[in-house]
Amino acid sequence: MKSKKLTRRGFLGSVAGAGFGSLTLSALAARGTADAAQNLTAASHCQSAAEWKSTSDQPPRKVIVGTVMRPFWGQYPGLDHRLRVLTDLIDNMQAQSRARYGRGVDLAVLPETSVTGEARSTGHVMESSFPLEGPVQDSFRACAREHHCYIVVPLFLIEDRATKRCSNAAVLFDRQGDVAGIYRKLHLVVDDDRATLEHGCMPGTDVPVFQCDFGKLGMQICYDMDFDYGWHELARKGAEIVAWPTQSPQRARPVARAIDGHYFIVSSTWRTDACIFEPTGKIVSQITWKPEMGSPGDWDQATVHRPIDDNTMVEEIDLSYAILPYSGELKNGQLFTKTFGERAGFRYYDDDDRGIFWSNDPKMTVRQMVASLKLTEEQDELRHDRSVYHNAGVPGY
Repeated sequence: MKSKKLTRRGFLGSVAGAGFGSLTLSALAARGTADAAQNLTAASHCQSAAEWKSTSDQPPRKVIVGTVMRPFWGQYPGLDHRLRVLTDLIDNMQAQSRARYGRGVDLAVLPETSVTGEARSTGHVMESSFPLEGPVQDSFRACAREHHCYIVVPLFLIEDRATKRCSNAAVLFDRQGDVAGIYRKLHLVVDDDRATLEHGCMPGTDVPVFQCDFGKLGMQICYDMDFDYGWHELARKGAEIVAWPTQSPQRARPVARAIDGHYFIVSSTWRTDACIFEPTGKIVSQITWKPEMGSPGDWDQATVHRPIDDNTMVEEIDLSYAILPYSGELKNGQLFTKTFGERAGFRYYDDDDRGIFWSNDPKMTVRQMVASLKLTEEQDELRHDRSVYHNAGVPGY
């Protein structure tokens, strides 16, 4: 089958621009018409900044997240080998976390389709897909139980072998190794020549938010980044962390998504970098591709066995936080240090005149700390100002 050009980025066109399966967009038209109306309605009701409720009134909620940057191009090495590679990466995250924080990660995020690799250049996606039941579920159930952590596992997933129904999915395993839920990618890469979707994949129909023991987790996958609907839905449903497995690394769009949605975003990628974005839009932590790693596109997983060092990352974040704007009294955060010492933490960004603050004291919330200093959270200040604009007749309020 002749390879097809994808309308997505040239990068994906060169490494994943393949002949798709027989599923066409016209076959989805009936469902798509109804879904489009639903999507527009939901997007029009997405959570605005004025509606968002700060989490600063909750006790500290420390969450250690782990992510990875690793390519998966080339000849597929077999499922058993790939599962060992991925569980080894989670082992590395755990070791890093214990060395740095004295305990293991709470959430580990793997890159897009890392279990299966990309689909073959010809044929149907099912030829490159696996069912959840069997080795995939067994391996990650054991890994999650061993490390007592949540794991986001992306793959081309066989949903129904008889009808060749497959999805580009991310499976969430909980600390007990049970499947807590599945997100199926909505915005599949489109083959412009045949109007088909990712080698015959079926698009997802829902944007779930999963209640974990540390907070609310949402997921998006790669090309979802370019479309508003899923991100608006996650904000509307109160997601606090969004796991974003992706082939395509990005830094610009996730900044806007994190600010608009008031959530942390954890990218897990094939190349260039993997990042953790906080709700200020700033990158908290990142790992980047180093020249000594060679070219990501030259990696053939069946023939190259050298490990990539320094490609996993862990970071502790707090889901109970306050964003404070500039004030003379705050002194770029020095007032917090002077008043609370190690009982509080913060990152202040002088270039943005704002910072993110959290409590390390289980007996005192960060909101109580802010109130004791007679400071105002950014959202409260904005809410007040919108009211003033409305009364003054400013358009849009």
